Amino acid sequence: MNHIHQLLQQKKAKVLSVYFTAGFPHLNDTREILRQLQAHNVDMVEIGIPFSDPMADGIVIQQSSHTALEQGMTLRKLFEQLSCVCSEITMPLIMMGYLNPIMQFGFEPFCQKCQETGIDGVIIPDLPFKEYLSEYKSIADKHNISVIMLITPQTDETRIRLIDQHTNSFIYMVSSAATTGAQTRFDKEKQAYFRRINALNLHNPQLIGFGISNEETLKTAFAHAQGAIIGSQFIKELQQSPDDISNAVEQLLKRLKPEVE
Repeated sequence: MNHIHQLLQQKKAKVLSVYFTAGFPHLNDTREILRQLQAHNVDMVEIGIPFSDPMADGIVIQQSSHTALEQGMTLRKLFEQLSCVCSEITMPLIMMGYLNPIMQFGFEPFCQKCQETGIDGVIIPDLPFKEYLSEYKSIADKHNISVIMLITPQTDETRIRLIDQHTNSFIYMVSSAATTGAQTRFDKEKQAYFRRINALNLHNPQLIGFGISNEETLKTAFAHAQGAIIGSQFIKELQQSPDDISNAVEQLLKRLKPEVE
């Protein structure tokens, strides 16, 4: 069974997923970051594929992506790194990347490599849903790779229900239509959006991402969804402790406690 499915069946609340950019802060940090996140009991990890034009990402992740590319990170290099660590990692792994580098690699070879290296799911923000259904879903299913779709406050109910019908892990509930980046709190409008989605009683659980950086935002996300995804804040911690990954993870968890205890 896909590890994402196992996790979400076993843990019905307070699922914590953490994003990092592969190749940041140093080119060969991927394995150590995965080891440290697992050692600190993070539930799931989202590995970002660096790209020169990450349209959905805020300045912090954009800068980390630029640094990773300058240091020589490529999708092929990332798969090499993952092949050396996949036997050690038991938590679900998701790869997040934009369509251009994935298509240059080839979508089926990409899915095959994901399966070989222990990747359970992929997030491709600029993959149109109709194209996913017509051209890519059968390939991803063949390799047991869950394709995770994003929804925003502007996504209408019809589309949400179509996504729910044709995907099988979780729905990535973007907290706002803006790019990624830390927020100190979620306002009443965002919380109303969370409640609206929750009231749809979707088949797939939802995880909330974009803007979660502290105890208050994490607590709000956990109150309205099965879990939360942390991105920019962890990149900031890695910037502060580029040579001590364990400390970066510990500092992130300190900001989120007691919600992660």
